[in-house]
Amino acid sequence: EGDHRGVFEYWSKAAELRNAIAHHLLSILYDKGEGVKKDEKKVVFHLEQAAIGIGGNPFARNNLAKLETLNGRKERAVKHLIIAANLGDDDALESLKLAYGEGLISKEDFAAALRGHQAAVNATKSPARETAEAYYQMKKKEEAAELR
Repeated sequence: EGDHRGVFEYWSKAAELRNAIAHHLLSILYDKGEGVKKDEKKVVFHLEQAAIGIGGNPFARNNLAKLETLNGRKERAVKHLIIAANLGDDDALESLKLAYGEGLISKEDFAAALRGHQAAVNATKSPARETAEAYYQMKKKEEAAELR
């Protein structure tokens, strides 16, 4: 539903300007065939641009890992997941837990990914963000109380 063609044109212009998020979003359009013809090669191209070529988009890395898994390349998938986890992607970390359970990643590599993930999460913390989060939680409680 919606103006997928207009979205495609907007995101294409942003991708031409080397916007990693736009590349990731274009990969989703090509994957689902929304506003464009489904095209697996373009899915991979845009994911690679978002994850590798331009700017380390962790969500694109995670999607590349899913594609690699579907294509039977689990070692490559794990490498993408490690990088995404090191960028702070919670979903990648959860996938790595499953991979560890399946014996696809060593204990040492999994521990390093956990440390990298925690370092990325810690890097996003600041007093201003914590104040904003506390304010947001307070507002949610006030709104919930008003609804009762």
